[in-house]
Amino acid sequence: MKRREFLKKAVVGSTGIAATTMTGCGSSDRQGGSLQGPRIQWRMASSFPSKLDTIYGAAEVMAERVLEMTDGHFDIRVHEAGELVPALEVMDAVQQGSAQVAHTASYYFKGKNPALAFDTCVPFGLTARQQNAWLLEGGGLELIHARYADFGIVSFPGGNTGAQMGGWFRREVGGPDDLKGLRMRIPGLGGDVMNALGVSVQVIPGAEVYTALEKNTIDACEWVGPYDDEKFGFHKVADFYYYPGWWEPGPSLSYLVNREAWDALPSYYQAVFRAACKESAQTMQTRYDARNPPALERILAHGTTMKPFSRLLMRRAYEATQDLLSTFAAEDPEYAELYGHWNAFRRSSFDWFKRAELAYQNFAFNTE
Repeated sequence: MKRREFLKKAVVGSTGIAATTMTGCGSSDRQGGSLQGPRIQWRMASSFPSKLDTIYGAAEVMAERVLEMTDGHFDIRVHEAGELVPALEVMDAVQQGSAQVAHTASYYFKGKNPALAFDTCVPFGLTARQQNAWLLEGGGLELIHARYADFGIVSFPGGNTGAQMGGWFRREVGGPDDLKGLRMRIPGLGGDVMNALGVSVQVIPGAEVYTALEKNTIDACEWVGPYDDEKFGFHKVADFYYYPGWWEPGPSLSYLVNREAWDALPSYYQAVFRAACKESAQTMQTRYDARNPPALERILAHGTTMKPFSRLLMRRAYEATQDLLSTFAAEDPEYAELYGHWNAFRRSSFDWFKRAELAYQNFAFNTE
């Protein structure tokens, strides 16, 4: 059944924390093939514009599946960045209950707790597969939940872009000295590393990045990869495209849910929500893997110059990353606990992946 058909049947709930309208006995058991349970409407605040149909689209997939699997009873309305609240204020909206759920990147909120960056990624960290393994099977998500508990929030993995590109630059960047004084849009711990290397870091919502680059407010920006970068048109205002995005080797997006609203859900609805999160996460990753290669071909055909970051620059960035992680761990026991757990998983995972995945890729990816 199509979403619009469900919407015709849906009962519009309140916009409070639980946002629930009860019907019948409120049971969430299936009887006679249909769901007997409450009608619930939630609002989801995205950190991304609807123009980005892969990131934003994953949230739409999640909402569609929840609606379908509850026979139209649990309706989550997705709102793009700026519609309910600005892109970087979605966590506050969930805390306050003006939205029950947000789809975002946790590293946007490292100012609230530096350890939240691990829910997304850190420079020179885990790839998409490794990040998912750490969160879902390696015990990482339990540690992230402990951090979010302080804010009355529970989090769920909500997609991954895979390794990102290093971004767009108006001029060539050779060694680390070329970074000094550069004005660059880059969030998360990657921004802290760039700052340590002399970059003037700017944190700008995605919808505003193109204008900032076009008007020369910034000299460089990173976003995601070819598919989204082409949509924003960065290749029209910057000549140099660098790789890899060492600060985002496998960034995981998250659904942040108000804890009170979550606890008010019937157990069946909670199970549906979890399943829908996993489907939306898989959809995001597979769409990027399918759409990035042809988008890169189009970008290069436009005349863009694509270059790798120098080994020296990456070595300096790696050293700066280790210094930052060690400093945060020394200052905060809870950060140290999470970092230690993550780092042990990273070492073990890297040791395995370099023997199978990397060995294969180094040969097969270079046979053409």
